[in-house]
Amino acid sequence: MRIISMASTLRPSLASCFSASPRFPLVSSLNLSRTSLSFSHVSESKLLTLRRSVSCLGVAESGNTAQASTEEDLLKWVKDDNRRMLHVVYRVGDLDRTIKFYTECLGMKLLRKRDIPEEKYTNAFLGYGPEDSHFVIELTYNYGVDKYDIGAGFGHFGIAVDDVAKTVELIKAKGGKVTREPGAVKGGKTVIAFIEDPDGYKFELLERGPTPEPLCQVMLRVGDLDRSIKFYEKAFGMELLRTRDNPEYKYTIAMMGYGPEDKTAVLELTYNYGVTEYDKGNAYAQIAIGTDDVYKTAEAVKLFGGKITREPGPLPGISTKITACLDPDGWKSVFVDNVDFLKELE
Repeated sequence: MRIISMASTLRPSLASCFSASPRFPLVSSLNLSRTSLSFSHVSESKLLTLRRSVSCLGVAESGNTAQASTEEDLLKWVKDDNRRMLHVVYRVGDLDRTIKFYTECLGMKLLRKRDIPEEKYTNAFLGYGPEDSHFVIELTYNYGVDKYDIGAGFGHFGIAVDDVAKTVELIKAKGGKVTREPGAVKGGKTVIAFIEDPDGYKFELLERGPTPEPLCQVMLRVGDLDRSIKFYEKAFGMELLRTRDNPEYKYTIAMMGYGPEDKTAVLELTYNYGVTEYDKGNAYAQIAIGTDDVYKTAEAVKLFGGKITREPGPLPGISTKITACLDPDGWKSVFVDNVDFLKELE
């Protein structure tokens, strides 16, 4: 845990304390002895200035101690908070077409649908298990909108399968698009393939043994990997699981999450050498994460460099408490109260 240096944070406060009396003689007017500090040669006005300066110094020390304590307390709370990735949200142009592709080609189940006619949109939730224990997909169809720009910042979703080659054969038979044939990942042994859904979202198929969380990755591109790692560690409480640098292909990845990759969904952050900004388009929306307290979560996000786009509180109509934020690259996440989320599922 890195705590802000007291020395560095105190220096500006000290300067401001003494700037009101720039000509104040700090040492020469004081008669110092072994046992006491004598003010016999200091005028009343200078003595008053000294007292104010000492008082200001005390406030600065106290304020910085409180700030460090708040940071340390929030870091501990974030790490201890009961968090997991709940779902990923993105927009599609034909809801029925996408549901058919995900259920028939990727083996997902349609968990529920929710139509909001007054807001002119419909949601569909799909995944490999119930929402109260699995990471799932939330598709959004906005009435009358049939196409979106995915942009260059979003990367792909990851799905763990027993046999990549057989899955690819099935997808081809159903008319799906394969953009990378099955084979070992460059520089490694894991067998992978890439496909695209009808809206152009990429999915990486990873050959992996039985796992409780087949929908296992969301990959986003970032402009400063170290900055992003620190933010997700401190503000989101995620753990840095591993990093891998690929100088031959000029990119580095960092895997972050709330548990091991083979058992939980993780966030894959990708840094391409020299690229600091990306066009995010308007298709990908956000990740939702569970928390025990949306109010303290918002405090932590603000303290550690994020931007709150929706202040914590209940949603109109359903009373589920949420807060929404942006990371340093502008990627959006929504934190949802754990108890309220389970009530909403009921």
